[in-house]
Amino acid sequence: MSVARRLVAEGLGTAMLLAVVVGSGIMAERLAGGNVAIALLANTIATGAGLVALILMFGAMSGAHFNPVVTLSEAWLGNLPRRDVLPYIAVQVTGAFAGVAAAHAMFDAPLFFASEHVRTGASQWWSECVATFGLIAVIIGTSRSRPAATPFAVAAYITSAYWFTASTSFANPAVTLARAASNTFAGIRPADAPGFIAAQLLGGAAAALLFRWLYPAPAAAAIADAVPVDAAVANTATSGNVARRSVPARTEQ
Repeated sequence: MSVARRLVAEGLGTAMLLAVVVGSGIMAERLAGGNVAIALLANTIATGAGLVALILMFGAMSGAHFNPVVTLSEAWLGNLPRRDVLPYIAVQVTGAFAGVAAAHAMFDAPLFFASEHVRTGASQWWSECVATFGLIAVIIGTSRSRPAATPFAVAAYITSAYWFTASTSFANPAVTLARAASNTFAGIRPADAPGFIAAQLLGGAAAALLFRWLYPAPAAAAIADAVPVDAAVANTATSGNVARRSVPARTEQ
């Protein structure tokens, strides 16, 4: 797969993810009649369903990261060339803002308007650290034990994390930056974004360190013995990205 195609897949996938998150948040808030729990439930279901579809759609092309923390983790694990890290992150952030604009346009709102939704404090930062730790843990664990289940495991985790974290689990720096430009149900005040991003990076790094040890990469010889020749050819090389060999490692919200 050419670099250009992978970057387009990452950017488009991230844009579609943000359109799902922000668009479903706007619709949920309008229909819930002031009931925040119902609005959050609707936003959660739409996000989880959209995430499964997007990972299945783009996973074989780019790995379907849609998230700078996932990209950094995959590069550190050796699943993504390090020269691709900055281009991936650039298209993820660009795509995220494009997705916000697309959602706003569907609901007749300004393309960008700064959020006034306050999300700050130690409990919120800790929530983001835990949410991102769990996301990276699920990606590494399932990619190395049950790769075909990865899209469903990631979406299931994000769906649950909407509810068990105080922050509703952003777990994604690109998503955080873009949602700061949306004064809607899904938004975050721009001043609060740096704290979220720092917590996300910390949680992702901790998970990558621990789960690289818990799930060491199988030796190339062992993979060759375990995988039939025709399957090995179909899956390219054993040194390729785990996410692209079967179904992606992924992403978040």
